[in-house]
Amino acid sequence: MLSRTADHLFWMARYTERAENTARMLDANYQLSLLPQSDEYAELGWRAMLSISELSGDYAAGHQGMSNRDVIDFMARDLSNPSSIMSCLRAARENARAVRSSTNSELWESLNTTWLDAQRLLADGVLERDPYEFLEWVKFRSHLSRGVQLGTLVKDDAFWFMRLGTFIERADNTARILDVKFEMLEQRADTSAQPFDYYHWTAVLRSVSGFEVYRKVYRDVITPERVAGLLILYVDWPRSLAASIAEVQHLIGRVMNGRSSETSRLAVALCQELAEGRIQDIMDSGLHAYLVDFLARVNDLASRISRDFLVPLAPDPGAQSQSQSQEGQTQKLESVPPVP
Repeated sequence: MLSRTADHLFWMARYTERAENTARMLDANYQLSLLPQSDEYAELGWRAMLSISELSGDYAAGHQGMSNRDVIDFMARDLSNPSSIMSCLRAARENARAVRSSTNSELWESLNTTWLDAQRLLADGVLERDPYEFLEWVKFRSHLSRGVQLGTLVKDDAFWFMRLGTFIERADNTARILDVKFEMLEQRADTSAQPFDYYHWTAVLRSVSGFEVYRKVYRDVITPERVAGLLILYVDWPRSLAASIAEVQHLIGRVMNGRSSETSRLAVALCQELAEGRIQDIMDSGLHAYLVDFLARVNDLASRISRDFLVPLAPDPGAQSQSQSQEGQTQKLESVPPVP
């Protein structure tokens, strides 16, 4: 497969998954903001989300305050933000348009309809009326796109590169969603237990479709350690870090070439560490530090995949600080020709 074709397929899937996970992160914070709490603590949640997404500077450049409406608009609608839901949906559509002959009409129609309907929904005022409705719709359209891939495409190199983009992005974003909550706890001046902490963790679990899974696995009270254990180490749940990296390892094996042996080795090593990890060891060493290190390693894998198989984002794979860096996203958007 031509590297440029693989590049478009990989990023089409990444942007689709990124739109979904941005919706999940927004949903978690929106639900938390509705709970009884101080204005300062509610604002801390939005600041933590922007910080972990590396968008604090971009937001501050165009906004004075930190209101729910402003942050949701910036992360959902704002096309000047390359990580916004609408920017991701547009980029996914453009990458799909560039490689229509390598997929099928069903997948193209799914992504094209998503982009067109998203514009219509926002024009109708859904974001102001009910952000939850729009965020749920974005998640549903992402599920639909993956369903079309799984149900209609031949399992060839094109399919594997799409799946590789999906799980690289999912690992990155699940780590960020988890880190948002723990960053809030670390920044909070009063570290005592909060009366509504149960509802906070419930919102986090629901944001990653993990609440019912948690109940099935633990059948007990929700605790931060168990939430972290589920999201990081539970390999039988497809949104965990362990499950995502296991898929990345498998998919790299499916598309291996003569340059990718080191990339494969690093993926195997990270997968093995997650398979053998213990949540108590992770908590004792510091969850935030663990997640920062994990994000750096996932970014390194993504950069190596770009170097080994795709059109490189930068001459030096180590130059990109995080997989959601603004420079990389801007380059990717500009690499796709505009719609006539």
